[in-house]
Amino acid sequence: MSGKRWWIIAVSAVVLVALVVWVVVGFNSPRSTSANSSPPVSTATTVPGASTAAPQPSSTTQAPASSPSASPAHDQVVATQKLAAMTLEQKVGQVLMVSSPVTGADAASLYALDTLYVGNVFMKGRSEAGTAGIAAEISAVAGHVSGARTAGVRPFVATDQEGGFVQIMRGPGFSDMPQAIVQGQLPAPELLADATIWGQQLASVGVNVNLAPVLDTVPSAEFAPQNAPIGAFGREYGYTPEAVSSHGIAFAQGMAAAGVAATVKHFPGLGRVTANTDVAAGVVDSTTVRNDSYIGPFRDAVQAGVPWLMVSNASYPLIDPNAMAPFSSVIVHDMVRGDLGFKGVIVSDDICDAVQVAVVPVGQRGVQFIAAGGTIALCTNQTLLPQMYQGMVAAAQSDPAFAKQVDAAALLVLQVKSVNGLID
Repeated sequence: MSGKRWWIIAVSAVVLVALVVWVVVGFNSPRSTSANSSPPVSTATTVPGASTAAPQPSSTTQAPASSPSASPAHDQVVATQKLAAMTLEQKVGQVLMVSSPVTGADAASLYALDTLYVGNVFMKGRSEAGTAGIAAEISAVAGHVSGARTAGVRPFVATDQEGGFVQIMRGPGFSDMPQAIVQGQLPAPELLADATIWGQQLASVGVNVNLAPVLDTVPSAEFAPQNAPIGAFGREYGYTPEAVSSHGIAFAQGMAAAGVAATVKHFPGLGRVTANTDVAAGVVDSTTVRNDSYIGPFRDAVQAGVPWLMVSNASYPLIDPNAMAPFSSVIVHDMVRGDLGFKGVIVSDDICDAVQVAVVPVGQRGVQFIAAGGTIALCTNQTLLPQMYQGMVAAAQSDPAFAKQVDAAALLVLQVKSVNGLID
């Protein structure tokens, strides 16, 4: 090899290393708020009141700290005033998320948004229409969540854009995202850069929440095919909590850089079960305990500032033998709020169509989730949403304690929306 050629390669290597360091450090460094500085890369990850003194996660890659509001006190005031101006029906609407087909809203979705005041939308199904076509559909449905119906509060618009088998939005303008198990083989800085691009694609069509990444740890490659909800579809980033943590947080970091809130799921983990809660009942994780090492990725993500967390629908008898996870105050409140110190949005997995929760009447599912400490109940069957909504309104009307829980959840939703510019 000639000296000149060696010199060119050496310089190129130095430049590449410098770029990687710039990406990692740049997204984790405090950002100036002076008039001459650039605005924060993301406000969609901000959580009001999030601790700034949390210890660093054990993983080597960390999501950026939440970009603080220019005036957290202002956001608190705006949220409090909005809550006071809302009817009970509007408050309940803020703590619900209803599905709408990504190919175009149907009558059931529009009824939920126009008549029942539901304040948040999950774009479901599959579309190959690309960024232009999907942006038009999202704009149309999001336009129903504004004005007097929601007291001037605009929606969280969510979707599932993990990669591989779980990628709702495709077509021109969208990357073909690999499965998480493939993403996990990339260097974390490279995954961060890729996820930033994927997040920018979502933001360009009006999505502000991605119900990803999956932080479930599957014990081994050999067990993966038996793990119906995660391993069978390659949705895991690896087979150790450390691998899942570093790459899941890198994915979340990329979303944050694009202005999209990431949602870590499915707490406290689905990597050890064999059945899928979407299509089976009696799904039980009989291994995971309250301080389990497999909870580590979720703890790391919370300490790193991830703003949304989704709760699994499975049962965890060694943690709470009396209730499934979404209806367990031990899991939702004591563990997520207490053990993890999470201050952001706690969203349920789908509690409308999921066979696992069919034993609970539809009208009681949202009630039990909010009562357990949840923030937003997700219903991916818009035809069942009215039952969930009416059950929550009736419970709040008859039970002052539950009405206070609705108020607390709605206030958190409004605070986060104020921080992210979703309140007129």
